[in-house]
Amino acid sequence: MMTLNGAFLRAALLTIAASATAAQTAAPGAKPAVTEGDFQIRNFRFDSGETLPALNLHYRTLGQPVRDARGRVTNAVLIMHGTGGTGAGFLSDNFGGVLFGPGQPLDAATHYIILPDAIGHGKSTKPSDGLHAKFPRYGYGDLVTAQYRLLTEGLKVDHLRLVMGTSMGGMHTWMWATRYPAFMDAAMPLASLPVQIAGRNRFFRRMVSDAIRNDPDWKNGEYTAQPRGLTAAVYTLIFMTSVPLQWQKLAPTREAADKLFDQTFAARLAANDANDMLYQFEASRDYNPEPDLEKIVCPLLAVNSADDQVNPPELGILEAQIKRVKNGRAVVIPISDKTRGHSTHSYPAVWGDELARLLKESEPRP
Repeated sequence: MMTLNGAFLRAALLTIAASATAAQTAAPGAKPAVTEGDFQIRNFRFDSGETLPALNLHYRTLGQPVRDARGRVTNAVLIMHGTGGTGAGFLSDNFGGVLFGPGQPLDAATHYIILPDAIGHGKSTKPSDGLHAKFPRYGYGDLVTAQYRLLTEGLKVDHLRLVMGTSMGGMHTWMWATRYPAFMDAAMPLASLPVQIAGRNRFFRRMVSDAIRNDPDWKNGEYTAQPRGLTAAVYTLIFMTSVPLQWQKLAPTREAADKLFDQTFAARLAANDANDMLYQFEASRDYNPEPDLEKIVCPLLAVNSADDQVNPPELGILEAQIKRVKNGRAVVIPISDKTRGHSTHSYPAVWGDELARLLKESEPRP
């Protein structure tokens, strides 16, 4: 759990909210206890040159940090969510229920698991909090910088046993591995590619962005009701993250398909705000770890799935770029009844064995 030791010496730069709350100790067989808290950075400067007087980062942790004789943390695991998600998503049965329990690869009894909400997401500072389209134009670089400060300044974590992430979080994993190569023992980006956003992926993001920006109802971000453009943006998101094999099984008739569509759309629309979504998708404009792949020194395992329309395997990008990573390995999971398209990243039942292998291969030497 985060401490306040030394924080007052840097009061001009940051404060740590005293509102962290911890769940009761989990009973045998129950889910691991979760601690939630907030870390505030004063006068955070974005890469654009803009600043915020106070940037709040919300986070969740499981387990406790362990330090070696030198005082360095040895068991911390950072897991970063995808576009539009939050750290809470990793507490689901299909993710945390497979990874964080007793005897599982990231057992919370032996690992210190950190699940932050990125800038613009969840309970962290975001456009819909009040600044709307006047919110600083953040990029992925800003998100990673803020995460690094949360760990090093807020949680006092100076080393990671593992950094991993899904989709946008997978891209952030590539960035962590190139920006802070000595900070981690292993890295595992899921559902991502280590190159700038281009081709159909860029089309996808432009369609989401333009649907909102070009809608008169958006009113330069000062709408009082969600603009109609959000509907078109959600339609695009649903299509690009669809799962043809599974959806055919779930909706084998026209009536079933219509029902599934209505349910899916209603849930996605209710979960999104136009300004927040706009910023989330436009933030990828500065993403491009490709020039620095040779800087990665830790074992890195990249996992994609063959039914991922956002990162389709026929591009061959992952296979080509992984050769530049000294200790890199790539796995593209074949389509099966277990894969879920782009969302396969959230089903460790499919790729958990690969994670266990990575942890074994990257075990620090005494």
